[in-house]
Amino acid sequence: MGTINQIEQSMSKPHAVCIPFPAQGHINPMLKLAKLLHLRGFHISFVNTEFNHRRLLKSRGPSALSGLPSFHFESIPDGLPPSNEDATQDVPSLFESCKKLCLAPFRKLVTRLNNSLNFPPVSCIVSDAGMSFTHEVSKELGIPNVVFWTASGCALWAFLQYPKLVEEGYCPLKDHSYLTSGHLDTTIDWIPGMEGIRLKNLPSFIRATVDEPSYMVIKFIMEEILDKIPKASALILNTFDALEIDVLKPISTMFPAVYTLGPFHSFLNNLTQDEDLKSIGSNLWKEDTHCLQWLNTKKSNSVVYVNFGSITVLTPEQLVEFAWGLANTKLNFLWIIRSDIVKGDSVILPPEFLGETKERGLLGGWCPQEQVLSHPSIGGFLTHCGWNSTFESISFGVPMLCWPFFADQQTNCWFICNCLGVGMEIDSNVKRKVIEELVKELMIGEKGIEMKENALKWKKLTEETISSPDGSSYLNFDKLVSHVLLREGSSFLTC
Repeated sequence: MGTINQIEQSMSKPHAVCIPFPAQGHINPMLKLAKLLHLRGFHISFVNTEFNHRRLLKSRGPSALSGLPSFHFESIPDGLPPSNEDATQDVPSLFESCKKLCLAPFRKLVTRLNNSLNFPPVSCIVSDAGMSFTHEVSKELGIPNVVFWTASGCALWAFLQYPKLVEEGYCPLKDHSYLTSGHLDTTIDWIPGMEGIRLKNLPSFIRATVDEPSYMVIKFIMEEILDKIPKASALILNTFDALEIDVLKPISTMFPAVYTLGPFHSFLNNLTQDEDLKSIGSNLWKEDTHCLQWLNTKKSNSVVYVNFGSITVLTPEQLVEFAWGLANTKLNFLWIIRSDIVKGDSVILPPEFLGETKERGLLGGWCPQEQVLSHPSIGGFLTHCGWNSTFESISFGVPMLCWPFFADQQTNCWFICNCLGVGMEIDSNVKRKVIEELVKELMIGEKGIEMKENALKWKKLTEETISSPDGSSYLNFDKLVSHVLLREGSSFLTC
């Protein structure tokens, strides 16, 4: 009888289908959001593309994806040709394939889940904003579809200015000469909440010529993401009210059902989790945890952590300049170097660099970043300014050196340096002397001390927003669950 009761209880759970855009920086926060929902009683179906599902099995092992019967993984094809499974697929191609090829397999998957005797009926869809085809399926089923924008609020607000930027003649760029003519230094003085921002600080996709793949991406973002957000039941942002209040206010007037729930990693760490849920991970590269033991041997605030994320690529020359810049500081560093980080080439570092830094530098292929950033030995972060890395650094009180690569990273960099006071920007033209000077300033200079103090203030505010039922993210999560994901009068409300 107990078994029957357990089955009945399981089948009465609300069932959320969570589907991220198929890139590491989108999968990570979506998995954390799925875990938060699971802790609130939801059955979770987490949907990756077949390509990323294979990568996850390779990096994590099959057992890491099968720890809980009420949290399971599914996959759908992305329609792209085979590619290197140790690298992120081409982003413009992903946008195009998701738009054209993913609806039918996703509909088929949801139908199978609904017809299964092993899972409760699907009650809601939590979709990355880039997977807008899910709206059709939720509409057919008459269930809520909540959209998750994984970048910063600043980036969303910047993208929303694109129609006026086109109207005013700022973009698209007429030709590539505009990249070097000083045009990108133009101040855009009419964006509320982003006073003083320049064209070069707006997302890189905005600053494209019509013959570039980036132009196709900005068209996709406008037509398939921003124009379709109003059709969703609600919009989730991985931020918190006090952090981005100047842009969240105008965003909330355009999209009334906006829920700021971040930071997800801090939210999760603040809640009791069973070990099976903790074991479910999202890294598509195998993590090297040896670096944590190495960090244990270093003094407090003595190590600069270097990681350019999952997509950034460097030229061989840039790699060498960063290397010697770090070496010349004579400071400790942990540098994460993906196997595909050098554009069209293998990673080759000078033997002299390796010999010079063997006692104070550690190189790794991938790492558990949250554990690294929260380690007391970390004193600064040289980052590409992806929003996950940025938000994690803020929440752990770590100041940053910023070298943005593409997409929203330029806007995040501007926000870090000009609004939060926790970072300094490195010019895109990488030179070892500049790297050396800025890393020293970050770690032991007066500006670095000031940024560290600011970072600790933001860390405290981060803790307040998720540490108690009175915190803004805590309250917003409760409202999202009860007002949107669980229908009024439903038996799910008792979970």
